[in-house]
Amino acid sequence: MKNKKENHSMLSNIIFFVGLIFKASPLLVIGDFIWGILTILPGRLISVIGVKYVIDVVSEGENLQRIFYAVLVIAAVLVLSTLLSWLYREFFWNVEKEKVHYNLNRSLYEKAKKLDQESYDNPEFYNNFILTIESSSDNIQNLLGLVRNYVGNFISLVTVGGVLLTIDPVCLVIILVFICGFLPLSRKIGDLQMGRRIDNTKFHRRSDYFQRIFYLQEYCKEVRMNDIAPLLMERYNDAADDVIKNQKKYWKKISSLYMVQETGIQILGFMFVLPLYLGYCVLVKESITPGDFVAAFNGAHSIAISINFLTVWAVAVFSERGKMIEKYREFIKADFKVKDGQKTAEKSEPKEIRIENLSFTYPGNDKPTLKNINLTVKPYEKIALVGYNGAGKTTLTNLILRLYDATEGGVYIGGEDIREVTLDSHRNRFSAVFQDFQLFSCSVGENVALDKSYDGKRVEQALSHSGFDKKLKNGVETELLREFDDEGQMLSGGESQKVAIARAFYKDCPYVILDEPSANLDPIAEYNLNQAMLSAAANKTVIFISHRLSTTVNADKIYVMENGEIIESGSHKELMALGGTYAYMFNLQAEKYKN
Repeated sequence: MKNKKENHSMLSNIIFFVGLIFKASPLLVIGDFIWGILTILPGRLISVIGVKYVIDVVSEGENLQRIFYAVLVIAAVLVLSTLLSWLYREFFWNVEKEKVHYNLNRSLYEKAKKLDQESYDNPEFYNNFILTIESSSDNIQNLLGLVRNYVGNFISLVTVGGVLLTIDPVCLVIILVFICGFLPLSRKIGDLQMGRRIDNTKFHRRSDYFQRIFYLQEYCKEVRMNDIAPLLMERYNDAADDVIKNQKKYWKKISSLYMVQETGIQILGFMFVLPLYLGYCVLVKESITPGDFVAAFNGAHSIAISINFLTVWAVAVFSERGKMIEKYREFIKADFKVKDGQKTAEKSEPKEIRIENLSFTYPGNDKPTLKNINLTVKPYEKIALVGYNGAGKTTLTNLILRLYDATEGGVYIGGEDIREVTLDSHRNRFSAVFQDFQLFSCSVGENVALDKSYDGKRVEQALSHSGFDKKLKNGVETELLREFDDEGQMLSGGESQKVAIARAFYKDCPYVILDEPSANLDPIAEYNLNQAMLSAAANKTVIFISHRLSTTVNADKIYVMENGEIIESGSHKELMALGGTYAYMFNLQAEKYKN
């Protein structure tokens, strides 16, 4: 996976993400701008103009009935702005925000679908991947809130500032001096907050692992039948301690900077210097009236809050959010090694598969997993890959499927390099059942077809070939698992594997790859599966991996792998006559069955 890092400015990241939201819902962005103004401006203006008007009326001894009307107008403005904000939030914002969330997540999942297998082997990228997925909703809600408040405070600043300039502009100078003097601290705070978020993601991944262990069904029996729980709890406590230590490490630094910042701006600037100046204007210069005094003080405080938000607080938070969005942009723009070719592979009759001088080294490893592999699979041939764990069997099939690309050498189908065709058209030629197969929370038919559209009769036939004979309440429409259906069908390990194997029988394609297809089956089911597989796949090329060598007896050719190399090849009869590694492994297993 190649990921060329390009650091964007904070403003660029904010504009980029607001643009994504606007593209998904223009009215949501426009509505939030108006919402921000309705939330902030009326109260700020009333605290300046409204209070000044009331005090001036009282000071001048004019008709006090005007105060009553002024209060009614103020109350009406506040009620109306609050009502409009509430109606917008309850009847539009909540719904539209969810639409945007799902639209953006859909684009993330489309990107994730194309991830190289290698991406999951890269801890740094994988952490960023998790951070991007988890922070998607957070980015939307927090950024909308920030932008909303930014617009509201900016309009308030301009409006109230215009009023205050007519009274005494020196107040603005006092405010700006103190805020600008402490502005650099905000960037430092933003950097620390982002660092805390990134470290927390790493530590939370560890603690979340234990959460999965205690709620996922596949761990249930192991945890309850053995004494592993104390060890797990001990490691969970260690992981939790790491999270707490990380929080404490950043809390001390962030809180200290906040204390210095707030002491300088709020206490020294706005609670001491500003009131001192206003008092001087009233008592010594007599340049402002009592109404002006209150309006100037309230206006100065209002502007201080706005400028403090727009510069000090917002810069810190926007900086943190901008860095989160940078991770998002890195993920969206990530360039992967396994790329589409220009041609479209034909999904026709099986052709010759030729592997030439194939070598592969996993990223970060010094030693190659596969070394100079050469083999040819003829059309309709049934070949087996055998060998001890770690020999490179699964890696070889992953390279054939282009889940990885070879470090050296290549794979050719019908004489054409598989890197020259598109990924979808290449993989569509194969049906693969993996050792670590997964069932999905959808119907049996959808699980077999791996598609929302399927032929029910073909699904039933595929299940029959795999040996699946469990009676299902709603036939192939029966829902599996219980994420979306409380009455979803739960299957045993062997039954689940048969459903997965049925995928190989269902898919209309020329090549089948089976990685340990009978691992969870009993010997009789294994024998029946092998017979069904050979019968149903008579018109296909089949490559299968197996540790049970009884399944390899009828293979046209067997390749024995060891330490990433092919050390023996031939039919079962030929390899037994050779008396090498395969014969030793087969006789060892056969002896166990006899005993």
